Amino acid sequence: MHSNRLYFIDAVRAFAILMMLQGHFIDTLLDPVYRDPSNTIFNIWSYFRGVTAPTFFTISGLVFMYLLLKAKEKDKDIYRMRKGIYRGLLLLLIGYSLRVNFFDWFQGKFYSYFLVIDVLQCIGLSLILLIGFYYLFKFNSYVLSVVLVAFGCVIFVTEPLYRKLHLPDMPLFFANYLTKENGSIFTIIPWFGYTAMGAFFATVFFRHVHRKAFKALTIITFFVVGFLLIFESSWALHKLGQLTGITLFNAAADYNYLFTRLGDVLVLFGIFYTFEHFLKQSIVTRIGEKTLSIYTFHFIIIFGSYTGVGLKHFFYKSLAPYEAVFGALLFILVVCTISFHYVKTNAFIYNLLQKVVDKFKS
Repeated sequence: MHSNRLYFIDAVRAFAILMMLQGHFIDTLLDPVYRDPSNTIFNIWSYFRGVTAPTFFTISGLVFMYLLLKAKEKDKDIYRMRKGIYRGLLLLLIGYSLRVNFFDWFQGKFYSYFLVIDVLQCIGLSLILLIGFYYLFKFNSYVLSVVLVAFGCVIFVTEPLYRKLHLPDMPLFFANYLTKENGSIFTIIPWFGYTAMGAFFATVFFRHVHRKAFKALTIITFFVVGFLLIFESSWALHKLGQLTGITLFNAAADYNYLFTRLGDVLVLFGIFYTFEHFLKQSIVTRIGEKTLSIYTFHFIIIFGSYTGVGLKHFFYKSLAPYEAVFGALLFILVVCTISFHYVKTNAFIYNLLQKVVDKFKS
């Protein structure tokens, strides 16, 4: 029924993963003396680097929910849900494994750093949560849409309540998903909010993508809503605070990075959706299909997963700007080459771990 393939999704994923590669490389290796807030180039780089994570989480929710809804159309949603749970758990496992230093473990040294939460764990848990939302509200896609967008908004608005969450009595394994005080890079809140928003967009695409005027209207909506979120969402939150007397709206408006970053993501969606025709079957979409492989290899090379030896340990915060830029380009080329030639698809990683699980079971 709905046969339209959304090629722009892979292009957005490619943009996000490439931005992440250069962002991690430069942020980790650039000498702090060059991190000048008054420098226009540095400010532009820093701003666009901040778009990466929201884009990643939003597009992950969009892709997953869209595929789940298409599977329901063929009465295969149960299979897709099971596959999604497995994939979510797999992302959790890979995320934790990338923090492992086997040399330390062989010496009997086990550090709590292993339990730090990063992108993969948050995305993995987010996919499992989306399955829960889908299971509860799959009887009506409109209800599912409302619940997802409402949940995302609530997470964003209530951010001041958990911004500095302190959970000293909660086991570290669980606390790290909710607070950054133990070193977690990402936490499930507020980042699941972006995944929920992406899933909401997926429900809209699923219902209407086959209509003739849908693409043009959607592109216009992406740009209009995106710019409104960027430039007017803080004003709207303050206005809600004045009208309702709820100070939480004002607190959210005073540090409103969540809605503004969602606006950035929508503008990005609008750009890539506009030029989707030129991106079909391109190298860009191929990169977007290999994000897990690219993420895994980049983490090993920069941060020294498993061995404790990576670029960070040789060049940590020591590069000049031209070295960092040239190095980032070379790094992107190397990581993508490895992913293309030694890992034909992300299925390589899934199949490898499945073999390990099967051997463990036997």
